[in-house]
Amino acid sequence: MKRILKYVALILAAAAVLTSCSEEKRRKALLPNISGKAGEVIVVIDKTDWEGAVGTALRDSLACDCPYLPQREPLYNLVNVAPGGFNNMFQIHRNIIIMNISSSVTEPGVVYRKDVWAAPQTVISINAANPEAAVEIIRENSRNIVETLEQAERDRIISNAKRYEELKLAPVVTSMAGGSPHFPSGYQLKKKTDDFIWITYDIQYVTQGILIYKYPVVEGEQMLSLDSILENSNEMLKNNVPGMFENTYMTTSTFARPSIEYKRYKGLDFAEVRGFWEVYNDFMGGPFVSHAFYSQDGQSVIVLQAFVYAPKYDKRQYLRQVESVIYSFEWAKNEDKE
Repeated sequence: MKRILKYVALILAAAAVLTSCSEEKRRKALLPNISGKAGEVIVVIDKTDWEGAVGTALRDSLACDCPYLPQREPLYNLVNVAPGGFNNMFQIHRNIIIMNISSSVTEPGVVYRKDVWAAPQTVISINAANPEAAVEIIRENSRNIVETLEQAERDRIISNAKRYEELKLAPVVTSMAGGSPHFPSGYQLKKKTDDFIWITYDIQYVTQGILIYKYPVVEGEQMLSLDSILENSNEMLKNNVPGMFENTYMTTSTFARPSIEYKRYKGLDFAEVRGFWEVYNDFMGGPFVSHAFYSQDGQSVIVLQAFVYAPKYDKRQYLRQVESVIYSFEWAKNEDKE
């Protein structure tokens, strides 16, 4: 009898979980679409704190210079909204940070929520008993806050890319790399060889390019070190991305040494390199970010290099878009390779 009652309790618990999940899906389906510009964050905070140490800490974390851009651009554009003015118009914004500074706060810290008033939305609440504690919490959690916002922006771009995908490109890339990013509608194949693919999205005065290439692993060498990646990448660029004039070609700029960070994203381990590209013997250039990782058989290094050329415009958002595309890379399933 006890065993039967135990099974009944488990069934009822499972039913309750399924009902709760179903209700949450229905709730989210009824939410309005988000508003606001990409790269923008609403900060709900009173004027005194915004103009004081708390506001300074937020700006130091979120409005600092975006790395490896030729002009100064903030990581995010912050928009201050007073708590009393945080109405329906602001509640549906894409990114919201709510500062809750009160002596009544008993559980200080950061709370991350999704799709509270709109979808796909990210809401971050920072709870502190006083301004000094708020500053400390912001500083301690700065990296997580930035990464949460970055992931939210990236997820939106990838979701749109999958919804409006240029389906003809994935098989081309997969045939060479064993997998492919999801390319949004409008991206076009510009060049293809056995080990190099150039895909581009061009509008007036703006080029967003993605280069996919591979080169063989050399036994005994640290193939994912910065020097190795740059040496091999520059050789591939010189041979495959010519400039407009004779003896001109794309290469890594020596204006500022690129950075490297080793990451793991959705099961893929890769080296992320950021820097500037330029055209040798010419005046073209701009920012790039690349992901370098081993092929599935371990015999090659595969590089996905996203770059922007937009001499008349700010570049942060253009780079964030193409960077998100290379983050969408997935190994092909067996049936996709056939």
